[in-house]
Amino acid sequence: MRNIKVEKNKWIMPETEIVERKGFGHPDSISDGCAEAVSRELSKYYIENFGTILHHNVDKFLLIAGRASPEFGGGKVIEPMLLLQSGRAMSEVGEKKVPVSEIARKAIIDYMNQFRNLDVNLHIDIDVRIGQGSQDLTELFGRGKIPLANDTSFGVGYYPLDSLESMVLKTERYLNSKEYIDKHPWLGEDIKVMGLRTGSKYKITVAAAFVSKYVNSVDEYVKFKEDMQSDVTKVLTGNEDVSVSINTADDPANESVYLTVTGLSAENGDDGEVGRGNRGNGLITPSRPMSLEALAGKNPVNHVGKIYNALAERIAKDVVEGIPGINFASVEILSQIGKPIDQPQVLNLSLEGDVDSARDKAMYIAEKWLEDITSITDEFVRGNINVF
Repeated sequence: MRNIKVEKNKWIMPETEIVERKGFGHPDSISDGCAEAVSRELSKYYIENFGTILHHNVDKFLLIAGRASPEFGGGKVIEPMLLLQSGRAMSEVGEKKVPVSEIARKAIIDYMNQFRNLDVNLHIDIDVRIGQGSQDLTELFGRGKIPLANDTSFGVGYYPLDSLESMVLKTERYLNSKEYIDKHPWLGEDIKVMGLRTGSKYKITVAAAFVSKYVNSVDEYVKFKEDMQSDVTKVLTGNEDVSVSINTADDPANESVYLTVTGLSAENGDDGEVGRGNRGNGLITPSRPMSLEALAGKNPVNHVGKIYNALAERIAKDVVEGIPGINFASVEILSQIGKPIDQPQVLNLSLEGDVDSARDKAMYIAEKWLEDITSITDEFVRGNINVF
């Protein structure tokens, strides 16, 4: 048996809780999405041409904002935003060259094409500066049947989300859904949601970029915003006491409102960077166990900061859903550099419920996941694991 521990739940929710989600079009989320897209495409190329994923870490990604001049009914981008990709990747195998820069550039363009009001030929510049990896980490990457940990690091996950976390996640996904956007084209993809719970009262604050060409006047903007506030309130309201606020910095009397040309704040002064946004569960949760490790762009083979965070979430979910009497689980996994990733220094489960009865089964679930840990790599390459 591996070093798996089980204890009673130690995470007590406070009276006041804060939860944040930076949505799909937030500059930090764009950075995460682009970096992960580059990692996926590099992995696919390595598999197709060399039969295995080669060493890479392309998690250093910076979005430098441009300049734009939105106006009611129109507007234009004056200066494009810059997407700067750096990091390390295997660019030579024997005498064969790997077109790392071309792969990265195409991955970034394909990802950015998802934003409906962004013209990738006019509104973005791309600068790829990916270098060759360090010799010691590259050699470590290729050793052993089970990958060896690239670092001494930890991953954390828990399940299920609580009511505030679910509200925050649901709000952004609802507003950024294809169904909602198709009916409300004036709404951009840059949506940030902040949630506050005080006792049993909930307050949701949304910052949402509006697309200027679909908004003809300040009065129309106010009407659209009121409609959006009503829609979110209806979606969230059940038995809870919920209030919803939208774009609270607006000053309609002076026509100072949240308008953008592209639906992205990155067009005009809001930079982004990998690791500054959501954790792997899609949220920023200061009241919960949380790793500061960014998942996006790191290699999915032996980067434990990436693998262990995803693994911890899956173990926690399986424990809660698979063991009667357990209603919450958090998981902490700690690696040691150079050791097999299926042999962590410790995997600790913190459970709420009938812990004594659940102990053996919880350890069994964790053990089986560690035995099958390389399946996490395949899921990352297929794009089946969220990184933000």
